[in-house]
Amino acid sequence: MSQNSPHGAAAAQSGRETGSPAGLPLEGVLIADFSRVLAGPYATMLLGDLGAEVIKVENAGGDDTRTWVPPRRPDGVSTYYAAINRNKKSIVLDFKDADDLAAAQQLAQRADVVIENFKPGGLKKFGLDYDAVSKTNPSVIYSSITGFGTEGEGAKYPGYDLIVQAMSGLMSLTGSPDGPPYRAGISVFDVMAGLHSTIGILAALRQRDHTGDGAHVQASLMASAMSGLVNQTHAYVGGGTTPMRMGNAHPSLYPYEAMPTADDDVIIAAGNNTQFSRLCTVLGIPEIAQDERFADVGDRTDRRDELRPILEAELAKHTAQELFEKLNDVGVPCGPINTIKQGVEYAEALGLEPVVQVGSGENAVPGVRHPLTFNTMTPRYELAPPELGEHTEEIKAWLKTEEGAQR
Repeated sequence: MSQNSPHGAAAAQSGRETGSPAGLPLEGVLIADFSRVLAGPYATMLLGDLGAEVIKVENAGGDDTRTWVPPRRPDGVSTYYAAINRNKKSIVLDFKDADDLAAAQQLAQRADVVIENFKPGGLKKFGLDYDAVSKTNPSVIYSSITGFGTEGEGAKYPGYDLIVQAMSGLMSLTGSPDGPPYRAGISVFDVMAGLHSTIGILAALRQRDHTGDGAHVQASLMASAMSGLVNQTHAYVGGGTTPMRMGNAHPSLYPYEAMPTADDDVIIAAGNNTQFSRLCTVLGIPEIAQDERFADVGDRTDRRDELRPILEAELAKHTAQELFEKLNDVGVPCGPINTIKQGVEYAEALGLEPVVQVGSGENAVPGVRHPLTFNTMTPRYELAPPELGEHTEEIKAWLKTEEGAQR
C-alpha cells in the first residue's frame, strides 16, 4: 500500500484520535478517484470515512453534481454534491493538456485503487484504462462502474440511474396498480452499484494482501439492479412469474403495507403467524387469527381482499400514534410514514446521531453519519467536501517529490 501520500501524517493522527489503537483500517490506501456524479463518489466517500486517502480528479467544470441545485447549503454549495464528497481532496486536471495528463497518469501509477465511471473505453485514449494502468502499476485495484457492462450492445449506453430503473423492471413495480410506473425516490441503483463496488474493492485489497496481485473490479448499474431486485427478479428466474406493481402492497405477505387508521396511514408489517395473531388481539378480533381462511401466511395473502375490510374496520377505531405504540409493545412491526425531516428527527430521538460535523472550525459543515458503527474504531469526518481544485497545487507538488514518486 502507498505509505506516502499528500495527507499521510495527518491521516495517521486522525486515526489515533478516534480511539482505535491501530487507527483506521484503510489508512495508507491511496485512491485515485476518476469517478463523478453518484455511484463512484459514494463508494470513495465510504472508503475515505474508513481512512483511505481519496484524491478526486475533476475537469475544469467539476463534478456534474456541483451544479445540481436546488437544494443548496446556506453557503450555496449543492447539497447533492456535498452528500457524497467528504474526506476527499480535489485536483483539477485537463487531460488534453500534456502536463496535466502526465500528472493523472502518475497519480494512477502511485495509487492502490483507481476508480472510474467513464463510458467503456473512454479512458483508453488517455492511457488511464485498466490495461495501461496495470502495466505500470500491476498491484492496482482498478474499479470500473458502467451502466450496462463493457461488452456487446450494453457498452454503448450511458449509465443513468433513471434509465436503469426503467430498463431493469423496477419502475414496473413502483406505483399504483391502475396508475403509471414511477421511479424510486432516490437513485437506488447508483447507490447499489456504489455499495457493490465498495465490497469488490475491499475484497480485492484483501486478496492482494495474500497474492500481491491487483485486480479489475467491474460493476454495472444493470447488474446491481438484477441483484438488488432480489425476490422480484427471482420470482421470474425461479418461478416464471412476472411481478407487477401493487402500490404499497407486498406480493407475498399481508398485511404488509400502509393501512388506514382514524387519522393517518400507518405501516403494519405482520410477517408471520405470531405477529398476525398479536395484531388481531390488539384490534380486539383475536378470533380472526384462528379463522381457517386466514390461518397461514399464504392464506392471508391469497385472501387479502377478504381480510382487508375486516382489519380496516377495526383500525379505524385507533389513531396512527396509538397503533404505533400498542403494536410495537407486543412485537408487531409498525411505523408512521414520515417526511425526510421527521425521519432524521426520529433517528436523532433513537440516539443514532445521524448528523455529524464534517471538517473543523469555521470550515465545518453538517453531514450524514457513516452507516456503520464499530466497537474498535470510529469513521472519520475530517475533510469537508472540497471546493473545485482546492488541492490542485498541493497534489501536483507532492507528485513531483521523491516520496510522491515512490509506491
